[in-house]
Amino acid sequence: MPTQILLTGAIDPHNYVAFTFFVGTMAMMAASVFFFFELNATSATWRTSVLVSGLITFIAAVHYYYMRGYNLETGDSPTFFRYVDWMLTVPLMCVEFYLITKKSGAKIALLWKLIFASVVMLVTGYIGEVLDLDHSWQWGLVSGLAYFYIVYLIWFGDVAKLANAGSPAVAAANKTLAWFVLVGWAIYPLGYILGTPGGLFGAQLVSDANAAKHYMDIVYNIGDAINKIGFGLVIYTLSRKES
Repeated sequence: MPTQILLTGAIDPHNYVAFTFFVGTMAMMAASVFFFFELNATSATWRTSVLVSGLITFIAAVHYYYMRGYNLETGDSPTFFRYVDWMLTVPLMCVEFYLITKKSGAKIALLWKLIFASVVMLVTGYIGEVLDLDHSWQWGLVSGLAYFYIVYLIWFGDVAKLANAGSPAVAAANKTLAWFVLVGWAIYPLGYILGTPGGLFGAQLVSDANAAKHYMDIVYNIGDAINKIGFGLVIYTLSRKES
């Protein structure tokens, strides 16, 4: 899947990578506008949660606009800038779990557990994808363990217990968000496996490294749009039910 670059800066019809960057930019910017405009109509209890949802999609939209330009100009995968985006947005997504369970007694320690696990997941993923490709599957394993720790907290640990102790709407929202983390976030390890040599316990699934990066970008772009916008819509729906 060769990347084609036009001198005009427009997207070539066959450049599916740049096209998904463009769609991701527009979708997440539209979501940000929606969440920000709805703030005044949101009760004070849930206003911070909706604001965080808007910040997540806004940060992602800005990064996607930049990554689209980088991809068009160089033909390369903007891996570094993608991880910069994740380092800002993924911890914010974890903050949402703390905010929706705060009324049930969630402590600040729970927030730091989630943030710490997300940072470990991302830092080790970046090392394995960029800095130490010879040991990509080992770094990917550490990243995966941090991911499954987050899954545990949300499905069976403190987050799940606190959510179930709250209102039925909070419990239902947490269950939906938990599915996003379990199924939606699983698309990122898939992209990691496709995009790194030896990403699956030493096995290289895609022999062409350049093509692997293109596949990885498409997987990540689709996953980002679904997960970040979906997260925000679940929080928005919860704010309306609780109000």
